Amino acid sequence: MSQDAHGFSEAGLGPPTADFDAARLSQGSDAPARYRFVEPDGSYDPEAVPDFAVEELRDIYYWLLLQRRFDERMVKLQRRGEMGTVATARGQEASVVGVSFGLEQRDWLLPYGREPAALIRHGVSMRDIILYWLGVMDANRLPDSNSLPYAIAIGTHVPVGVGYAWGLSMDDEDAVVTMMMGDGQFSTGEAQTAMNVAGVVDAPAVFFALNNQYAISLPFSGQTAANSVAQKALAWGLDGIRVDGNDVLAVVDAMRRARRRARQGTPVLLEAVTYRLEAHTTNDDPSRYRDDAEVDWWRERDPMDRFRSFLESEGVWADIDEDGMREEIDERFDRAREEVAAYESGGIEELFEYVYDEMTPALRDQLADLEAVLEERPDAAEYIEERPKG
Repeated sequence: MSQDAHGFSEAGLGPPTADFDAARLSQGSDAPARYRFVEPDGSYDPEAVPDFAVEELRDIYYWLLLQRRFDERMVKLQRRGEMGTVATARGQEASVVGVSFGLEQRDWLLPYGREPAALIRHGVSMRDIILYWLGVMDANRLPDSNSLPYAIAIGTHVPVGVGYAWGLSMDDEDAVVTMMMGDGQFSTGEAQTAMNVAGVVDAPAVFFALNNQYAISLPFSGQTAANSVAQKALAWGLDGIRVDGNDVLAVVDAMRRARRRARQGTPVLLEAVTYRLEAHTTNDDPSRYRDDAEVDWWRERDPMDRFRSFLESEGVWADIDEDGMREEIDERFDRAREEVAAYESGGIEELFEYVYDEMTPALRDQLADLEAVLEERPDAAEYIEERPKG
């Protein structure tokens, strides 16, 4: 289209049409395709699967097993009264582990609550994850890792992640920020606003949506009228990718592609279609809002069973010592528990020390005032509730 004397043109506005249907946007009746290599029964097209080194395949299985075993041990502790509320990822292991294998160590990972394996691979200690679920504030410091604490308040970590990604871009850092999100987070204003900003500033960000079909008790169909999470990317000018979240190899490959795309200046919304086989948390009773037939259908699509079938077909499984892996993981967990038991919580100063990187003058004054009160009235300490470990 021609420009006027000032250089303006309708070219960027889209072609005009008198056909109403041509100007109407509709999502259609079917959900977008899911990127997948390995079928639920373990079959696959060898020509379609990317090349993975045998050692990497073994490593992937180890971390799938660690994610599941960690969840099992944590739930047992909770049932014995030694742990607070716990959120597990049974049935979603391929999505959690797949993300971690698609990232570089220099990248940043912002979790939302179900990804211990990904965090541990990214430098977070198992001790700190256990301490977190015990309510110990010190566990949120996460030294020696490019990770931030769990974001239990829905969607609140997304603006933080986008801002950090934007900063990485300004500093020309070769890194991306990946934000883990449940499907319910896309109903929050924080998440939607942040993703819109990411598209505007070309932030090197990946929004990884674990669509496990439920936001606590609300099914995905009650969360949105959209056929998928991934299609929402178009509204914010992002790339959208939809992957079978129970096919770990597809998740790894999709995440690596998403990372490259984000580094090139286009943020990516990557939806992993999976299922939460267990409760939302150990305080939840899923039998009140879903039936056993649904759970059984998804159980037949267990990501670990699927990957094991692939490894057997590739001749790799024979060299994997699953019992040895499980024993090693249990030993790691036991050592972490010993470190948790040895942890000594601090005093009232912890209320002020971890608000910012350094205490502000106002916080120092508040701490001094509280210490003065306690020195004058030692009995007041009885009214300070110290959260117990467990």
